Amino acid sequence: MQNYSKLYALWLERAQDPAIRAELESIRGDEDAILDRFYKDLEFGTGGLRGVIGAGTNRMNIYTVSRATQGFANYLCGVKPGASVAIAYDSRINSTLFARTAACVFAANGIRVHLFPELAPTPLLSFAVRELGCDGGVVITASHNPSKYNGYKAYGPDGCQLGLDASERVIREVERVDLFADVKTVDFDEALASSRIAYIDHALIERYLDRVQAQSVRPDAVRSADLSVIYTPLNGTGNKPVRAMMSRIGVSKVTVVPEQVQPDGNFPTAPYPNPEIREAFTCALRLAETECPDLLIATDPDCDRVGIAVRGQDGEYTLMTGNEVGALMLHYILEGRTAAGTLPARPVAVKTIVSTAICDKIAAKYGCEIIDVLTGFKFIGEQIGLLERTGEENRFIFGFEESYGYLAGSYVRDKDAVFASMMICEMAAYYQRQGKTLLDEMDALYAEFGVYLHTQLNIAFEGAEGMEKMKQIMSNLRETAPSEIAGLRVERVSDYLRSETVDCKTGARTALTLPKSDVLSYALEGGAGVIIRPSGTEPKIKVYLTAIADNESSAQTLEQRLCDGVRQSFGF
Repeated sequence: MQNYSKLYALWLERAQDPAIRAELESIRGDEDAILDRFYKDLEFGTGGLRGVIGAGTNRMNIYTVSRATQGFANYLCGVKPGASVAIAYDSRINSTLFARTAACVFAANGIRVHLFPELAPTPLLSFAVRELGCDGGVVITASHNPSKYNGYKAYGPDGCQLGLDASERVIREVERVDLFADVKTVDFDEALASSRIAYIDHALIERYLDRVQAQSVRPDAVRSADLSVIYTPLNGTGNKPVRAMMSRIGVSKVTVVPEQVQPDGNFPTAPYPNPEIREAFTCALRLAETECPDLLIATDPDCDRVGIAVRGQDGEYTLMTGNEVGALMLHYILEGRTAAGTLPARPVAVKTIVSTAICDKIAAKYGCEIIDVLTGFKFIGEQIGLLERTGEENRFIFGFEESYGYLAGSYVRDKDAVFASMMICEMAAYYQRQGKTLLDEMDALYAEFGVYLHTQLNIAFEGAEGMEKMKQIMSNLRETAPSEIAGLRVERVSDYLRSETVDCKTGARTALTLPKSDVLSYALEGGAGVIIRPSGTEPKIKVYLTAIADNESSAQTLEQRLCDGVRQSFGF
């Protein structure tokens, strides 16, 4: 732990920002508040920074953003003199300020900055990096976290979030930076006037939308249907691009949730703006009582994730999970492209290790290879890049993660809710013409391949003590593997940190080829499974449960049994 009292005194002496100084003065004498803000540095992890907005080394503020940017700039200058970056930002509190702060630091280090003139989705940043030939990129966002958070995602020249090697090198550079003594900066208006910072032209956004639209499988499906949609951008960046894409493909009946259309980092009507949870749909569901649309669509603040609620044959709305939507998209793309004769030879789909295995069966039906990667969409983007290097990027047809992230095509290297919103509308319209909903089509997949139910448990650990407790839990599990969970025998344990799978019956050890990661996976008898990992962006442990059965009732019973068993076995 850092000497937090000494750091607090240093910040009182050196920090000049009025808002930061006011917060520092307000906590004078409050040891707990000082400890929480200064007991550690906000870590520049493999995805960048994410934390609570405020004063201190463990907070998101102009000083921690400047320090991270100076370290990233040092790395880029060492890799390529005369480098350039693209910067985007979402609607969160201080996002514009942090984006401009980063732009000024890059510019002062001789790095040309391409800055979006207004808030822009994360996938558009990925596109801009590649389209403009940049050597890196930054997007200021905390994704779907509550309003008190903000973050800083760093990207490489391939449009992916920084890979493990590059992240380690940037982390080392950041650690060398004294945030008060070593950061270079320049006046924003002066850098803009001298073209060291330049605004990105709207034409790039149109090119991005063209590439999204090119991923359509049945381009006329929507125009020949009578689809109606309620859409909410949850006060984030999705409003303009998602609505533009809906207009392009012919969704004429679109109602936008009025309370959530304008950018607002306070998220007043959705305190947790996460389209994975029902609460984010509260306003949309209320509006649906009068509008009665076929679909409700919600994108998170940086518009890389999308969630949906579907009106069933009974008129009620059901939220579909990320796994279900991912399975539907994979099946729709494979079936549609096979029928159209556009499916490439040896097609490839990529998913994360915590995403549904029903996709393995769907892919096998169409002769599609499934590649499993670690959690994090950058690992999916990395697989696209590997195919691109051998001139085979056309083999990539789809990538997804259970946390509501989807992508088809190689035009970006991150999950894309603009694409996903388009594809969801297209699928819904196509099945509507057959008298079916997306729920009906999901039931058909379950009838064909088996019922796969997935539950995620999130166990929060706040503050300094919480982080230590998380580490201790993972260490204990690693040293003493359970022999059974919920009465089901553990057949194999895969430890991604030790890069091995152990057969619990024979003791045989098999090497894992994926990069090292703090993840433990338990394969249970009957195909059920439990995966445990600390979150890379939030102070919590995530537990992923898989229940497989021939029918929904049996799967639900097993799902509840696993939930209860995990809490009992691991003390959660």
